[in-house]
Amino acid sequence: MTIAIIGGGIGGLSLALALHQRGLACDVYETVPEVREIGVGITLLPHAMRELAGLGLQAPIEAAGIENLESVFYNRFGQYIYREPRGRHAGYELPEIGIHRGKLHRILYDAVLARLGDAHVHTNHRCVGVAQDDAGATLSFTDASGATQLAPRRARVVVACDGVNSTLRRQFYPDEKPAFAGINTWRGVTRRAPIFSGKSYLRVGSIETGKMVIYPIVDYPDGTQLINWVAEIQREGDAMNDWNRCGQRSAFADVFSGWQFDWLDVPALINGAETVLEYPMVDKDPVAQWTFGRVTLLGDAAHPMYPRGSNGSAQAIIDGRTLAEALATHAGDACEALRAYEALRRPVTSKIVLTNRATPPDFIIMKADELSGGKPFRHIDDLISQDELRQIAENYAQIAGFSREAL
Repeated sequence: MTIAIIGGGIGGLSLALALHQRGLACDVYETVPEVREIGVGITLLPHAMRELAGLGLQAPIEAAGIENLESVFYNRFGQYIYREPRGRHAGYELPEIGIHRGKLHRILYDAVLARLGDAHVHTNHRCVGVAQDDAGATLSFTDASGATQLAPRRARVVVACDGVNSTLRRQFYPDEKPAFAGINTWRGVTRRAPIFSGKSYLRVGSIETGKMVIYPIVDYPDGTQLINWVAEIQREGDAMNDWNRCGQRSAFADVFSGWQFDWLDVPALINGAETVLEYPMVDKDPVAQWTFGRVTLLGDAAHPMYPRGSNGSAQAIIDGRTLAEALATHAGDACEALRAYEALRRPVTSKIVLTNRATPPDFIIMKADELSGGKPFRHIDDLISQDELRQIAENYAQIAGFSREAL
């Protein structure tokens, strides 16, 4: 019996590669019938790149994405607050990469097929439950539509990598719901001329009055770029957005209608996207247990967090390497391996979940707004020093595990 990975997303595929690297057999079960390059952008910070480089994927990822030079913060009036170098430009050995999520997923998926073989990747398999006995676990499946029951599979270990709405997590926490604080997001990609260096990661505004996260993910031969953008708004009484569904510009564009700066026309950026997708900004309270006998949780199934600080995927990838190491170390006792993995990862990720709620990276902008009373200022140095802002950024990096000292 092999290790069963439920979910073929970034976390599940990274785990499969980490297990294969250590000579451990596994099978990946993914709901969708066909893996396609969908979604929008994602940023890979140096701690994520460290893990992916260890899996032999640094070169194709760098070739498919854009290396970030800097992270820059502005208020909603387009006024400069803070800038810091990123990745190699900040002294890390590894880069920070902006990349289309679909391209990253394709790189991981192709690597799994090449190394594990087609026979170990099972698409059109929706896991609907797991039962355990002394010898192993039995997984129940339907097809993607849920209409057809598929043959059950046996495994010695089951890892739930099936995301924030994890079916397997729900089996152990049946009454749990996502924590929604009224923050919704809309995402799109727009082809246009580069902004600033063409390698700049921008945060503009804050959720109370409207926030935009903007960064490039594709360079085109004609000098244009594909720019990924995310609009975030917190409004009391708003219903929760759906996941990965086409959204309407009319639901949020009015908030940004006056955001026409010398360096960027935000309404034009929003209107230039062919499609807008909507998502809720949700997480879940940290739980006291991930591991239940031969079943454990990983990634968003274990620690759903606000998608701030480019940390959700990074923590899932780190989970995968940590779990693979534990299973290799405790080869004769799978249950002990799962407990060892949880002991290492659950406290760390629980702290990040709570930090992303209270003091995320854009706390820099929130602090500037607080000090200015939410009004334009003459110069940021009149409110707070660059050293104080730098300390806010470094504190987050330390908690999230991507400070230079940690790496």
